[in-house]
Order: sequence, then C-alpha cells, then structure tokens
Amino acid sequence: MSLTPNNVSYHDLTSLQQIRSSAGKDEKAALRQAAEQFESIFFSMLLSSMRKANAGFEVDGMMNSQTTKFYRDMHDSQLATDLAQKGALGLADLLVQQLSPALGGSSPANGHSLVEHKLAGQSERALAMPKVILPALKAVRAASADSALPALSAQISATPATTAEQLTETALAQWQVQSPADFVKSLLPAARQTAKALGLDPLALVAQAALETGWGQRMIKTAKGANSFNLFGIKANHGWRGDTAVVDTLEYRGGVAKKEQARFRAYQSPQQSLEDYVAFIQQNPRYQDAIKASGDTKAYFEQLQAAGYATDPAYAQKIMAVYQSPVLQNARQRSGDTQDFAQTAD
Repeated sequence: MSLTPNNVSYHDLTSLQQIRSSAGKDEKAALRQAAEQFESIFFSMLLSSMRKANAGFEVDGMMNSQTTKFYRDMHDSQLATDLAQKGALGLADLLVQQLSPALGGSSPANGHSLVEHKLAGQSERALAMPKVILPALKAVRAASADSALPALSAQISATPATTAEQLTETALAQWQVQSPADFVKSLLPAARQTAKALGLDPLALVAQAALETGWGQRMIKTAKGANSFNLFGIKANHGWRGDTAVVDTLEYRGGVAKKEQARFRAYQSPQQSLEDYVAFIQQNPRYQDAIKASGDTKAYFEQLQAAGYATDPAYAQKIMAVYQSPVLQNARQRSGDTQDFAQTAD
C-alpha cells in the first residue's frame, strides 16, 4: 500500500501529521514519505543558497521586486517538493535503505554505509551527486542543527564519508566560500594589506575579484582539479614561471564575444594572487595611468579598461556595479571604511 499521493503541494500543512498517523499502519511507506520530506527540505535549502549567491548581481527593477521574489520563493518551494517526489537526487532512496535495515535495507556488518556500497558502481547519479552539491550539502548539514529534524540530520551527519566524497573534497580547493558575504569576509583582510601598495580601496580589489570569479563560485581549476586561486583572470605570459591552468574563456574581438582557450596563472593561496596582481599592475607601464587614478575607484577601473586589462567593453562598468552592490555596502558599513564610496556611487 502506498501512502504517497501523486500530487503533493508544499502548502499541505497536514503532511507531517499524516506521516505520524500512518506510521503504525505501514512503517515502510511512512519512512518513504519522511525521506521525501527531508529531500524536499534539502532541495529548498539548495535553491535558497543558489538564490543568495546570485543576489549580489541582481538590480532593482520591475522583474526584481519584493512581490516577484515572494512568488519566486513559492515556486522554488513547490519545485523542491516536486523534485523530491520524483527522486531527482535519489537522496530519499538512500535514506530509506539506510534507516530500515530490517525492511531490506543495507547496514552491513562491517559498518560501512549504503552510500559507499552504491558508489561502487551501481548508481552513476549517486556518484555524480557529491561533485555537484558538496558545498551545499555542508551548508545544509550546518543549518539542519536548528531544523525540525535534528535526529534524522544527526544520523545522516554521522554516516562515514564515502570514497567519492573524499576524492571530491581533495579535488576541490581548500579555500571555499558559500555566499557573496562569505567571499568578502574571506578576502577582505588580505585585500587590506595589498591594496595599500596601489593606494586603492580594498573593497575595489574585492569587487574586481568577485566579478572575475563569480563571488568565488567560478574559480579556475588546474588540470588536476586543484584551485588556481586566480582571482583576477591574469593570464600566464612567456615570462611566467609558476603553475598554470588552461581553460576556455570568453574574449571580445571587435566587439564580438568569442570563446577561446587560454593559459592562466595558478597560485598557492588567495594572498599570493592578490600580491601578484599588485606586482602585475605596478610593473606594467601601460597601467601607470590607472595607478595615478587609484584614489578614485571608478577612474581607476576606467583607466584599467582603457589600457587593455580586459577585452570586455563594459568591464569597468560591471566592476562598479559589484562595488556598489548591497553586499559590499554592508561590508563597508561594518568595517567603518568610507573611502571614496560616496563619490563613485554617483
């Protein structure tokens, strides 16, 4: 007997009560519903995290009002419910089998989790999942301590790490950020130290790095999957003796965007990337006008663009949009730094 309806609405406030009342009738079906509820919560947090990561690039307008966001959140909630019901991630299946050994699940005698068994080759989807959602999974585990399912969350968090997850964590960069605010918090201390050499507002460096890396979400990776920590899109010329990373990039030739393959510099840390950026600007004669204008952030980036730092004709404008974003305004207010923001915001 199946207790899961064909169509589920996130507005249904009685769903948890139904699970409780049906647990005595059909334990396995009730567990299935509970697992789908958990997968739905996971999807909701994942979608919410994605929305927040993109918040810094949003601009005010008719299509980005509070009313639009309200209905968008409603859509996301229903989407999470529908995806969970369809088993899009397979998380509910894993939970059911992990938590019901007496019902044919798999808690092997050696103590290894079902996830590890499935990753041995039975499910390509389960193998790909950690690589795609590992950062969000960590955020969900942290947030779930305050959720309505603490016992279930604790049991999942206690599951041994799978082989695929271990390999993924090794391949991903040690330095990770989950949101624009997290990106600013991680980078600002190092930016304060290096920006002095250019006479530039530290948040200007953060804004440029945010544009180049998508707030740290699109970091260039080396051939081995390691983080290059290239925060400013600096390419590896013939004089570069350090590590490199070859990736596809979008360049503008004659005003037309074209995809090209380019070799970029790779660093050991964000600090090293910031220091090399300063040296790169200082040692290159064509950027001297930009250095002279560093007291005015807008003028600095306009001179940088005029000197050919980037091929994007709107490069300076895009950086200033990030520089004037709510994320950096909040960071400025918290730090008490009022350097040239008023004049560049006009």
